[in-house]
Amino acid sequence: MKTKYSGKIIKVVEEEVKLPNGKAKTYEYAMRSPGVRALIVKDNKMLISKEYRHELNAYDYRLPGGKVFDTLEEYTNHLNDDMAKFAKMAVVKECYEEVGIITKTPKLLHISKAGATVVWDLFYYEITNFKLDKQHLEDGEIINYEWFTFDEVKKMCLNNKITEDRSVGIILKYLLNKQ
Repeated sequence: MKTKYSGKIIKVVEEEVKLPNGKAKTYEYAMRSPGVRALIVKDNKMLISKEYRHELNAYDYRLPGGKVFDTLEEYTNHLNDDMAKFAKMAVVKECYEEVGIITKTPKLLHISKAGATVVWDLFYYEITNFKLDKQHLEDGEIINYEWFTFDEVKKMCLNNKITEDRSVGIILKYLLNKQ
């Protein structure tokens, strides 16, 4: 793997891959730290955050979460390690920082792959065992959160109130399996 470009959170790499016919092909793709998302549920309700997103220039409803590693260097240093272990630690940290949830037993639900030209996995966790600590929220974040019924969350997904499409898919699968 050869790095073509490296920024603060993304790097573009080139890699030669041997094909089944014996020939080689060079692929170029972008890589970034995996992310985590938390489906925090209690009493047939889900906690959804309302967060200001610079890329949208607006507020967006989202699942609480964030990056597994804060820097590209840290991510690169752990490429050969078990990402699920780091993702589990990150979801605990992000739940606490973003919405003041002390997570006790996060359950991995799904790992979403971004695609062939972008390596950016999202680890989705179900959080049902937690304690709320309203005293702590991350400095610099503009995040509010609210509990919504499963039906309300489903409508938010279908009406594009939750815009992260990968999360919409996971949320809808989760809700359909709960019915």
